[in-house]
Amino acid sequence: MSKRPAPLYRPYRQALAVSMAVIVPLGLTFKFYQGPGQSWLNDTFGGVPYEIFFVLLAAYIWPSVSPGRIAISVCLTTCGLEFLQLWQPAWLQAIRATLLGRLVLGNTFSWEDFPYYFVGSGLGWLGLRWLKRVTSHT
Repeated sequence: MSKRPAPLYRPYRQALAVSMAVIVPLGLTFKFYQGPGQSWLNDTFGGVPYEIFFVLLAAYIWPSVSPGRIAISVCLTTCGLEFLQLWQPAWLQAIRATLLGRLVLGNTFSWEDFPYYFVGSGLGWLGLRWLKRVTSHT
């Protein structure tokens, strides 16, 4: 009997899943940290692991898409979500009042968040390129 070949993206997706399992607790630690630099870590620098997580998640969902396209798409989307914080209808405020809504959508617009989105997307892009290289079968 011959074994079925492993799906093409299995090692890549496994590496992405492990990476997400690391970045989520790290990001939550930054988000809920209390101590020196709390405001910066909670509200601004937290954008870096946030971006990295969504880059990893997008690559997990669409493993055949290039790392560059994923990183740019995630960065543009999160920049759009930042601008969405300027719009505050009651139904959207109700979503933002939940922990998940606050973590994903945010609740206060800040120009200071944008550089961290670019840094996080850039690091996510580098990470995806590295993961693709180390998990490829060629």
